[in-house]
Amino acid sequence: MTAARPRSTMDLLASERLFLAAIQQVGFGRFEYLQIRHREVVLDPWPVAVRDVKFGVEPSGPDACESPAAFDLKRQFADFFEYTRSVDAGEIRTLEIRHGLPFSMEIELAASRARGGRS
Repeated sequence: MTAARPRSTMDLLASERLFLAAIQQVGFGRFEYLQIRHREVVLDPWPVAVRDVKFGVEPSGPDACESPAAFDLKRQFADFFEYTRSVDAGEIRTLEIRHGLPFSMEIELAASRARGGRS
């Protein structure tokens, strides 16, 4: 099954829109222990968010309060949600965030557990 590639926020599920806003708010940092079930991010329980804070630097990045209700997704968000929609079950161990965008991730797929992964 090929995952649908979202093009705008209108193509996202409610959980995906909520998580997109959380990514933008973090700006720089990471999310840990984000579950994926049935091709959707699971936000209950909420994943651990770790923000990188640098001192003596002017804040930059997206301001969630100024984001329009609907907008075209940047490639990083489209790639991220397309990937999560292709996973039936798994856990994102870490999702690195840079400039309010998904940058990279480590993911444990449920199938790897059957082959000797973490229990």
